[in-house]
Amino acid sequence: MSARLVTVGREYFARDPVELGPLLLGAVLAYQSDEGPVAVRLSEVEAYRGVGEDPGSHAFRGETRRNAVMFGEAAHLYAYFTYGMHTCLNIVAGHPGTSAGVLLRGGTIVEGIELARERRAGASDRDLARGPARLAVAMGVPLSAGGSDLLAPPFSLVVAAEPVPFEHGPRTGISGPGGGAAFPWRFWIPGDPGVSPYRRHARSHA
Repeated sequence: MSARLVTVGREYFARDPVELGPLLLGAVLAYQSDEGPVAVRLSEVEAYRGVGEDPGSHAFRGETRRNAVMFGEAAHLYAYFTYGMHTCLNIVAGHPGTSAGVLLRGGTIVEGIELARERRAGASDRDLARGPARLAVAMGVPLSAGGSDLLAPPFSLVVAAEPVPFEHGPRTGISGPGGGAAFPWRFWIPGDPGVSPYRRHARSHA
C-alpha cells in the first residue's frame, strides 16, 4: 500500500487518540540518528486515553515524572522502557492535560533499510519493524529521545492525505480492565506485512 503523504500542523494530532489512531495508518515517521536516517510507514497502532478513563494507560492514575510528556503538547514522543529491555514509542495526542497517546505497534521500513537490517541482524525485512520494540530498534530511537517534538529534527512525521482502509479490535498483550473487548482501540491496515502478530494477554502498554 502507498498513499500520498502530506505535512500537517500540531493541531492535527490534538484530538482524541481513538480518532487519531486510524489517521496515523499509512503515516511515515523518520528519525535521523548519527548513523543515518530510517523511516517507517505505520501499519498498526493502539490508542490510549488518560487519567481516570483508561486503566491500560500509564497516565490512568495521574501525572508522574515518567509519563509527564503525555500531559503536554500533541505530536511529542512518549518513549518508555518495558520488560527491562525494550523501548516503545508513542505519539502524544489530545490537548495539554488530557494525557492521551497512540502506541506505534508496527510498520514497514521505507528508508534506511540497510541500517535497519544492521540493527535487527537476522530478522527478515518483514520483521524489521513488526512490533513496537522492533520498530524502536530498527529506527534507532533511544529512550532518551522521549519528549522530543516529532514535527522537528531529528524527527519528521507526515500523514496520509486520505484515510486508508483499516480494521480495529482489542488492544494486544493486555490483561485485566485495561484491555479486551471493552477497548477495541487497536487499528491496523488489513493484509499489511508490517502488522504484528496478535497476542491476547500480557502487561499493559502506553
